[in-house]
Amino acid sequence: MDAKVDKRWLPGVYFLAKTFRTVIVVLHQLPRTQETLWLRVMGRGKVQRQAIDELEAMPENNPLRSQTLSLLYNLQKNLEFRQDLRKGDRKLIMRLAPLYQQDREQAILEGERRGEQRGERRGIQQGERLIVNNLLQVRFGDLDEELAAIIEPILALPPDEFTPMLLQLSREELLARFGQSL
Repeated sequence: MDAKVDKRWLPGVYFLAKTFRTVIVVLHQLPRTQETLWLRVMGRGKVQRQAIDELEAMPENNPLRSQTLSLLYNLQKNLEFRQDLRKGDRKLIMRLAPLYQQDREQAILEGERRGEQRGERRGIQQGERLIVNNLLQVRFGDLDEELAAIIEPILALPPDEFTPMLLQLSREELLARFGQSL
């Protein structure tokens, strides 16, 4: 059986006869590119160390880095259940552990940042709603259904636009202006 190189494929990829429908990938012959990173991490020795170094050098927000670490984390969890874990597999797990931790911490920080931003937006929206509600109450007394119904359309405007209107327009003008969008 001869394995043949196909010039349309990367170096390190060999094809057996078509009847076998088999391809052999020689990891240490693959080019050092991001496209081959995942396969090279599965290699051994120097090839694996170089691939992990490349993974480590990627920016923390690189999606390939995050996805690769996620796949490797799943692999680690599967390897932990094996009783006959080889020394190389243990080394891989130990080498990747700090990267997993770093990636996990980054994900937590990103989630917290997004949560804070959503919380800030919600707080601002609630504050604006309170201001509109208070201005309407101060000007017109208790809010009836008509006035309560125009709060949402008013809040669709920026505060620098709705504030002067709330202070200057009469009840009828506000209802005419914002009651139409109901």
